[in-house]
Amino acid sequence: MLDIPWLDPRDPCGFPDVESALRKPDGLLAVGGDLGVERLLCAYRRGIFPWYSEPQPILWWSPDPRMVLFPEKLHLSRSLRKTLRRDPFRLSMDTAFEDVMRACAAPRRQDAEPGSWIGEEMIYAYARLHAAGWAHSMECWQDGQLVGGLYGVAIGRVFYGESMFARVSDASKVAFAHMVAQLQGRGVRLIDCQVHTAHLERFGAEMIPRRQFNALLARHTAEAARPSRWQLDPRIRDEVVNGKRFA
Repeated sequence: MLDIPWLDPRDPCGFPDVESALRKPDGLLAVGGDLGVERLLCAYRRGIFPWYSEPQPILWWSPDPRMVLFPEKLHLSRSLRKTLRRDPFRLSMDTAFEDVMRACAAPRRQDAEPGSWIGEEMIYAYARLHAAGWAHSMECWQDGQLVGGLYGVAIGRVFYGESMFARVSDASKVAFAHMVAQLQGRGVRLIDCQVHTAHLERFGAEMIPRRQFNALLARHTAEAARPSRWQLDPRIRDEVVNGKRFA
């Protein structure tokens, strides 16, 4: 039986020190608590995120090292640049947040096991974050249908990416490229990708030590950026399509 602390439900910010997280499984820090807005914001500010499958108790994680993307280091493949220039999708932000979450939760052909860590508790909790102006989505539309997108949480100058999906080829990649551009326009300096994936590594994401990650959080989450509903900046969108935003 793993010896990990249970959170006090009366103390939304009562997380243990992230340096006490387990090595195996990597980053498991605590169990229990809730997914209230205050607890989630406290967690993200400390580099902690929930990841579990219902009906498990809530599991809280802070892996070491941490995968991040510095927006200025975004890498776009030649084929994706061509797709961006073709501009095959209508884009929007924060117009279908819960729909994006449910699409991310849907079974995927490549999944080895059925089920998803994005359950109804998660959807309800992050919808509340979205309503309060802390969580945001990028949506890709084609012929009036939602075909791709992603969502995450923004605190200060940090964006914590959660999940993405695609129902047609390249939709999630296009959503990601445009989201990075929009985040740059909002002064975001760090994108948290949580754990390593080859897919994000191809975009230029890299692994950094947890202590370095948390030092960046302490600096950038303290910078002014009020929670609000986001809208797509059409000027930045056009810069991406015209190949002027990313070198």
